[in-house]
Amino acid sequence: MWVKLCCLLLYFLALFVLARVFEAVAWYESGFLATQLGDPVALSFRKLRTILECRGLGHSGLPGKKDVRELVEKSGDLMEGELYSAVKEEEASESVSSTNFSGEMHFYELVEDTKDGIWLVQVIANDRSPLVGKVHWEKMVKKVSRFGIRTGTFNCSSDPRYCKRRGWLKSTLIMSVPQTSTSKGKVMLKEYSGRKIEVEHIFKWITAHAASRIKTIYNSEHLKEEWNKSDQYRVKIYLFANLDQPPAFFSALSVKFTGRVEFIFVNVENWDNKSYMAEIGIYKTPSYILRTPEGIYRYGNNTGEFISLRAMDSFLRSLQPEVNDLFVLSLVLVNLMAWMDLFITQGATIKRFVVLISTLGTYNSLLIISWLPVLGFLQLPYLDSFYEYSLKLFRYSNTTTLASWVRADWMFYSSHPALFLSTYLGHGLLIDYFEKKRRRNNNTDEVNANNLEWLSSLWDWYTSYLFHPIASFQHFPFDSDWDEDPDLFLERLAFPDLWLHPLIPTDYIKNLPMWRFQCLSAHSDEEMLETFPDSESDSDSENKEVFSSDREVSEDDELSTFHRCSEGERRGGVEACSCASHCCHHEPCERKARSYSSYSSVGDLEPDWSAWPSDMLHCTECVVCLENFSKGCLLMGLPCGHVFHQNCIMKWLAGGRHCCPVCRWASYKKKQPYTHPQPLSSEPPS
Repeated sequence: MWVKLCCLLLYFLALFVLARVFEAVAWYESGFLATQLGDPVALSFRKLRTILECRGLGHSGLPGKKDVRELVEKSGDLMEGELYSAVKEEEASESVSSTNFSGEMHFYELVEDTKDGIWLVQVIANDRSPLVGKVHWEKMVKKVSRFGIRTGTFNCSSDPRYCKRRGWLKSTLIMSVPQTSTSKGKVMLKEYSGRKIEVEHIFKWITAHAASRIKTIYNSEHLKEEWNKSDQYRVKIYLFANLDQPPAFFSALSVKFTGRVEFIFVNVENWDNKSYMAEIGIYKTPSYILRTPEGIYRYGNNTGEFISLRAMDSFLRSLQPEVNDLFVLSLVLVNLMAWMDLFITQGATIKRFVVLISTLGTYNSLLIISWLPVLGFLQLPYLDSFYEYSLKLFRYSNTTTLASWVRADWMFYSSHPALFLSTYLGHGLLIDYFEKKRRRNNNTDEVNANNLEWLSSLWDWYTSYLFHPIASFQHFPFDSDWDEDPDLFLERLAFPDLWLHPLIPTDYIKNLPMWRFQCLSAHSDEEMLETFPDSESDSDSENKEVFSSDREVSEDDELSTFHRCSEGERRGGVEACSCASHCCHHEPCERKARSYSSYSSVGDLEPDWSAWPSDMLHCTECVVCLENFSKGCLLMGLPCGHVFHQNCIMKWLAGGRHCCPVCRWASYKKKQPYTHPQPLSSEPPS
């Protein structure tokens, strides 16, 4: 999971760098940056009209280019990048479609129950033609869709009773606007009563009703009173401009952010005294001023802060987000991170998609489960201060220059989805290349596995757990491996049968201890003979003290018994261990292996036990292949303490036998480190 998160952060960093490269290329070719102020005089009449339409200002009664240019200057400063953004929004509006309502419930669900949007609905009465023709209606849909206004058509022939109850006896236009300034308030329906059925006149009617919801200030005394007033709104945005009414995008945003942000229009057209404006820091018009408890922020000075609905919407969402905004953001990030598994996973193609589906299901389930307590936590009445501090943190962080770059990049890549997907695919292919190269260097066989081989191994894995006993029935220690590796818990949740069979991934094998078998120095025959009786006597005395055995066993019988025990366990037969009668956990075998290791010959050299891990049992022979350890050979130990050749035990574990060949302890379970048994006290009990 952390690997995928790091890959996603690297991808976002690559997108940030790529956006800066595009800006540098645009500056090299055109000689200006997107954040530089543009000159409306240098623009053509068609481009000026595009800017006005993007801002939502009517220009039908303006005869010449000069009047259009003055209206652009009155509505706000023009940035070089705003024209490009306006052209992209105009292209996006070409593919907008209108909704056809099927009846009363459909109309109520979408129009009357929607509290944070504006709807324009054309009602077609029975046996009547529509009020707006098809060509003009398509133009109207494209025009109003730029400002988040949704459109639809209600044909009374589908529900004549509802039309009669509403009084829609003739074809008309209906506009729905939230009635109150509170979030999720009532919705009022307004009917178009104009005589001229033209796009510009209908649009003026829509913008006039939307602007009526915005508080308008006409003199400095009213501004002073409003500026110093403290009410429920923590965030207010002021528009100081010399206009008859605010632009359509400003009015549409006031509906969208109902209950979160208060929109105030200050009409300075007939002001003689602007001294109070200078006192509060407003020296020029038009100006978009954001007033928060933390201070004043001038919108339009940073990257991507255009005078348009889309740019200001992303700006206000970052300052005053809803819970739904945060949930959608987390959902997008989690799914982008989950899709990284398609490139990180190596091997067969079917395996990649199986792992991807498993990861998507797991991550989305955990995301939804984790959001449920968060939603309940936010409903508590005693968390108002926590909520305010969280919003304060959002306002501080999202009014920085870095945040403006991030918002500008988000708008750029969201308007170019093909570029976003292609860069994501390229980043994934790079991850796949480096991951494949890393695993090949580690001699991992799964890189070259095909689909049939992986399906065969998957079937073997599945059938092995159908016939093996459930892990919870075996006597394992209570310590769980999930404490150190939470990925085991996530992988367990990925299966629909949930806990019905044990999940034993093979990742634990790479964590098993490995080392080289080393020797110290040669010993003479006399030293070996001197050491041999001592070790033999120690072994015999230990067996007598621990097990209280009355029977003497010769050295040759003990060695042969040890070999038979080891070989029998390797073949999987429990009855093959002839020394099982001494101890159910094969402690005699371990003890005799240790005693035998003290005099077993490895050439004429003594093993260097200091190079062994402290929790490994000392021995000089591999019970899998029944061969002595040679100097420099690679050894591997299991959690139970038994040691084998690395190649021998790897073949054993790769065959699906996840247990020790000697004691049958699970090779993926921890075990208390072995301690030498203390000799029994010879003092008689008191």
